[in-house]
Amino acid sequence: MYVDPRGPRFGAAVTTAVLAVVLLTGNGWLLAAQALVFALGAFGGLRFAPYGLLFRLFVRPRLGPPAQLEAEAPPRFAQGVGFGFAVLGAAGYLSGLTALGLVATAFALAAAFLNAAFDYCLGCEVHLRLTRLLGRPVTRYVTDNRRREAHA
Repeated sequence: MYVDPRGPRFGAAVTTAVLAVVLLTGNGWLLAAQALVFALGAFGGLRFAPYGLLFRLFVRPRLGPPAQLEAEAPPRFAQGVGFGFAVLGAAGYLSGLTALGLVATAFALAAAFLNAAFDYCLGCEVHLRLTRLLGRPVTRYVTDNRRREAHA
């Protein structure tokens, strides 16, 4: 399955804002809610990701078609990595290990910010390198023409 690459980037922008609030407030419950958002995208698929739904309903209709589509697997993997950091951070905040919460949240925030601001998805890059290491074929982006051929 392929997705509009602007959707995960929009999700990263919202995630950046949420994680910044978590760092400023130390709210472990908000980070647990963000972990749930990550879990839906990673384990259910990007079509179930809440921020992706917001993008599809309110943002994408105002944009032109994307120049290329992105394979769903790399952003899903990135959501899984974000889930891990969010769970670790929430456990830290909620158990009183504030330093653990801060560090895990800061790592997740840095990754989300890189994606939102510079279109550089760390989790996606890790996924692609692992895929290559395992000797599997890699396709991250496809143009509109290739998408038409795949559906023909």
